[in-house]
Formats: sequence, C-alpha cells, structure tokens
Amino acid sequence: MLIKNKGIKTDTFYIPPFDLNVGEIIVLHLFNGQHFYETEMFLKDIFIGKTKDTNVVLTQNLTFVEHFIEPKIRRLFYPLTVGEYLNKNANLNSPYASKIYETEWINKKTKVNTLPGNPRRLLSLFATLSKTKNIVFDVAGQDPKGAEKTYELVKEVVNNGGSAILLDCFEDMKNDCTKYVELQWNKK
Repeated sequence: MLIKNKGIKTDTFYIPPFDLNVGEIIVLHLFNGQHFYETEMFLKDIFIGKTKDTNVVLTQNLTFVEHFIEPKIRRLFYPLTVGEYLNKNANLNSPYASKIYETEWINKKTKVNTLPGNPRRLLSLFATLSKTKNIVFDVAGQDPKGAEKTYELVKEVVNNGGSAILLDCFEDMKNDCTKYVELQWNKK
C-alpha cells in the first residue's frame, strides 16, 4: 500500500477514504469549476508528501507531473529546447527520456514553448516517468484525444507495477480505472 486515505475533510469538501496500491489507478473526480485548480493543488501537496494530513498515511510519496512553465524573459531571449528540458528534468538512462522523440517532428532542438498542449504535456509526463512509476497527474490543457493518450500511457505504467492518481474534473475515465472517488461538497 502506497497511500491510505482515511478521509480528507476541509471546510468546503470531503474526499472519501481509499487506499492506493501498486498496480492501481485512482480517478479522483473534483468536478469542474472555479475551485478545481485550488482543490487539485491542495490534494497534490498531500499525495506528494509536501503537506501532512492526519488522515492520510503515505508509505511512499508520489510525484506530480508538473506543467511546463517558462519565465517570459527566458521564453523571449533563450527558449528552452526539448533536449535541455530532458537533460534537466529526466533520468536520461530511462527509455521514457527519449519517448517524446517518437513524434517525428520533435527533436532535441525543438523549442518547448512551440509545442502544443498535448505534446508539451507528454514531455512532462515522460520526464516524470523516467524517474518514477508512482505519480499524481492531470490532463488539464489537453484535448480529449490527448487526454485519452496520456491516460493510456499511464495505464501501461500502472499495469507494469506503477500506481497513479488522476485528479480530474470530468467523468470520462469513471469506468476505466481501479477505483473511482468523487469529491463531496460540504452542505452549508
């Protein structure tokens, strides 16, 4: 068991209990709306071990698949390339570190800020998977096809001994996961 959640309660919501074990993918449905990002970041911090919660026991911290953000000054004068990004953020000995190059038009000199949402998200995912197989991720900024591809890639990793929590605002993966957990709003 990697995570034992006995129930996360705040003033505004409640996350019912669940356990995350190796070989499982949990979809945590946070609903769509203005609260999504704040709720997602709050939960991410708990699952990666940054924030302690008395009702959550972590035997191993997960890693969040970060979104690529480049400072404006860098983007204008010295944009980061895919090769530089991987050198900085990936384990280059892992096969995942070079998986982004399977997209024929992406190479080491491709500027990351020129990548559309789906390949940019895959770049972050591959860099993270090159270091760990236990992740927390989202599909924000991706179109439905890209989100589906990301989810399928994560499922492969989970089937090969990984584990994952998808923080999502849609129910698309409800019937295609090990466990589905819905956020419950506190009644006023």
